[in-house]
Amino acid sequence: MPTPEELSTVQSKVATARGKKDTGDAAFKAGDVKSALRSYHETLMYLIGIDKNALKSLGMGMPSSQPSTSAVDQAAGAKEELTEADMILEKVYANMSACHIKQENWKRAVDTADKALSKNPANTKALFRKAKAFGELGYFEKAEAVLNEIKKVAPNEAPMADAEIARQKAMDRERQKAHDQKMRGWLSREKKPAATE
Repeated sequence: MPTPEELSTVQSKVATARGKKDTGDAAFKAGDVKSALRSYHETLMYLIGIDKNALKSLGMGMPSSQPSTSAVDQAAGAKEELTEADMILEKVYANMSACHIKQENWKRAVDTADKALSKNPANTKALFRKAKAFGELGYFEKAEAVLNEIKKVAPNEAPMADAEIARQKAMDRERQKAHDQKMRGWLSREKKPAATE
């Protein structure tokens, strides 16, 4: 059982992290991606490593109005209770993914989306951002698989997922056409005679 001092410290960390996240959200909405990322990183520093038992003692476990696990976890029989810190981390990682997309840092967008998905595999925003980043990296099959996952976990999001699949297929066709033209040009070049001395 955590001591009162430990509980007070944990409560303070969670409150500070919540404030940092809100600051990051405001910066992102204002278009200041660098400040948003800085605030999100600060949020992580307050939350990572918090004692889950202390959070539960404070009543900061997941509210009973929300399911305690995703459909994927329930099917597997996993029953891990999420804490308020886990929920904040999920949102922060998903938001960091959005920041990385704005900066066209596609690999970091995938990484942070994956971290959000480790907290909640049914987070459609994180899934969408991961799919978008995969598409921009040229991994269209992976992107389509993620977009199809969105349609499974949130059928009401299917039109958005289908629109993104169509956009990425068009992008893939354009890339392929440009590649084919470049190859045709390369193959049709006349061979230059070798220089003689």
